[in-house]
Amino acid sequence: MNIRHEIAAALSLLLLAACGTQKSSVKDVTTPSTKPSAVKQQVEIPESSGFTFVQKVNDGKVTAQDIVANLTFSATMDGKDVSVPGSLHMRKDQMIRLQLFVPIIHTEVGRLEFTPDYVLVVDRLHKQYVKEDYRQLDFLRDNGLDFYALQALFWNQLYMPGEKQVDESDLSKFRADLNGAAQTVPVSLDKGRMTYHWDTDRLTGRIDNTKVTYVSEQHGESTLTMKYANFKPLGAKLFPAYEELVFLTSATKKVKKVTMVLDMDNISTSSKWSTETTLPSKYKKIEAADIFSKLFNM
Repeated sequence: MNIRHEIAAALSLLLLAACGTQKSSVKDVTTPSTKPSAVKQQVEIPESSGFTFVQKVNDGKVTAQDIVANLTFSATMDGKDVSVPGSLHMRKDQMIRLQLFVPIIHTEVGRLEFTPDYVLVVDRLHKQYVKEDYRQLDFLRDNGLDFYALQALFWNQLYMPGEKQVDESDLSKFRADLNGAAQTVPVSLDKGRMTYHWDTDRLTGRIDNTKVTYVSEQHGESTLTMKYANFKPLGAKLFPAYEELVFLTSATKKVKKVTMVLDMDNISTSSKWSTETTLPSKYKKIEAADIFSKLFNM
């Protein structure tokens, strides 16, 4: 596979990650609420030690407002492998931006942006883009994966469906299985058709794996798994320099599995970057389905 085809394949996989493929009649995805910050909510702490452990897991999250890193983006689908250089820019509660570059000369060829309001995927090779709000993006909408859920995945932290963040008053809703003496402690949360599962370290509370499962009577089961490794100091906390995302779904005509890896270095908390993206007028807006019809027939 030559470099142009390799980059085109990587861009297609970015679109797959961003948008999904299947239409569904599900309409009742929870909208994130804004909790009043000025009012202290009373929390009744259970007697079990599970609450204390979940509290430790939640306290381990990175508190920086910005995370910036260089990376190697690798992806696999149907036996096809791609690997290109890239960068990651994240600003808390505002944006997750993943950019792909041509090797050596580092010219941008693709960009994926998640914001609270929309998802933008730019294909600079073909001068086209997809920009939609979450109601129009099938997999994200139907599986309840809004911006804040995706942010929790990329930032290596717990997530409470329908909320921007996990507050002290939410912790009693999580379950921590502290039985036995294994190093890994499962933490879980159920919400309608969704199940959230975190594998955490008993000693540190660090999240090593996250799995989100969605079961639909119409489209079968879809799972999104994020594996974390190579933790490095970022401020007073630790952040995973290696993130491996695996998406497995039976919603398509045949079972599809996509694996994407972000292998990061030079991680910093720099805020010297803009969340604005301006596209030339000659760029054509396309439908995600146009890309997927080609991708799934590869």
